[in-house]
Amino acid sequence: MVPPRRFRDRLRRGVRRRGPRVALDVGPDLDERDAARVRAVVTHLLQRHDTTTERADVAAIADAYGTLSDRGRIRFLAMLAHEFWTDTPTVDRAIATVQAATGETARRGAERALRAALTPRAARLLQLFTALDGGVKLLVDLRADELRLAGDPEIGTEDATALTELGDELRTQLTLLFDVGLLELRRITWTAPAALLEKLIEYEAVHTIGSWADLKNRLDYDRRCYAFFHPAMPDEPLVFVEIALTVGTPCVLAPLLDAHAPELDTDQADTAVFYSISNCQPGLAGVNLGTALIEQVVEQLRRDLPHLHHFVTLSPIPGYRAWLTKTLLEGDIREHERALLPAAPERVLSRLAHASWDVDEAIEPALVALCARYLTTMRDGRALDPVANFHLANGAKIARINWLADPSPTGRERSAGLMANYLYEPDHIVERAEAFVARDEVSMSGPVRELLKLS
Repeated sequence: MVPPRRFRDRLRRGVRRRGPRVALDVGPDLDERDAARVRAVVTHLLQRHDTTTERADVAAIADAYGTLSDRGRIRFLAMLAHEFWTDTPTVDRAIATVQAATGETARRGAERALRAALTPRAARLLQLFTALDGGVKLLVDLRADELRLAGDPEIGTEDATALTELGDELRTQLTLLFDVGLLELRRITWTAPAALLEKLIEYEAVHTIGSWADLKNRLDYDRRCYAFFHPAMPDEPLVFVEIALTVGTPCVLAPLLDAHAPELDTDQADTAVFYSISNCQPGLAGVNLGTALIEQVVEQLRRDLPHLHHFVTLSPIPGYRAWLTKTLLEGDIREHERALLPAAPERVLSRLAHASWDVDEAIEPALVALCARYLTTMRDGRALDPVANFHLANGAKIARINWLADPSPTGRERSAGLMANYLYEPDHIVERAEAFVARDEVSMSGPVRELLKLS
């Protein structure tokens, strides 16, 4: 994040406040002396409620963070998580007071005190950040840094745990800030500002946008692109979906990405194909915006194009190839799957390693059947495949598994070229989502059930 210029200027000249002037001209690695300066400003800030000088200090802290290296950011975040967290003796006393309280009034007062004791002191600083220009984006970026840095091999276990706890607090605040009722759904077209179009190219996470011509094709007359925006981040898409209008459900990817494919008269289209959904802000991981995006986009399409009757995806299966290799090597093969294998598992893997394996149609039935098992397998309340988990949790059902839908090098590497269609039926979205989340029930079509040999 690049802090606003006036805040960078304030950082260079120091912050005027009551008492001694404090400069936050810190080095990128936040050594002990610089950390002491930041600690003193944060401590003083959290002890007072003078909004005039409070805002200046909050801005200076934000500016200082923006100048830090990864090492410095780890030290800053660990400082917040260790030194500005809850106080154990205070929490213990509050718990004892709740347990000893008699009468409703005393009990409610004790519970309020306990809630206050359980709220980390750093939480107030995070809340104060959001009042700055660009402060909401700063909070999103802080969470992204926490997620990225908590896995740094140089971080000790104690610091990693502390950063994770700080990340949980950030996620809680971001969940409130990014409540779907506060978000704006916008359709993005080729006439959008160039800066926004560049961000679509940057953030596309499923099918790389190779050029401006490629992007223009994805925003053409027979295409749609919708994104969520937050009022505090009006120029930053949060999550966006790309849609192709088609006749029937596609079973291969190439025509959807073909910039030279003939344009379809939208009055003839009966199907909306969601072929790419990209989260743009890593810091919003765990803040589920995808569900609301799909729901709102389906409703918008139904209003704008009432002749659309089918809402489907053509989705990658990113974990299948690795799972397939492991499953075949371990011999974890069901009887009906083994009957479909044209050779011993080791020989099938050897064929897959060959550059021209895709012309070997004998391996198709087994690989498709095994893929059905992979897509419908649950572990700890989640589908094994992250894309399947996303769509199933959003109320879709697995409609079809497509052989060699994506024969590109990436498609071969991650899913042996297979892709899946997930079907969203507006009248069943809620019940299917609830069944999946509450009871681990995977909704699937008859053909997929047949692949699994289910009755």
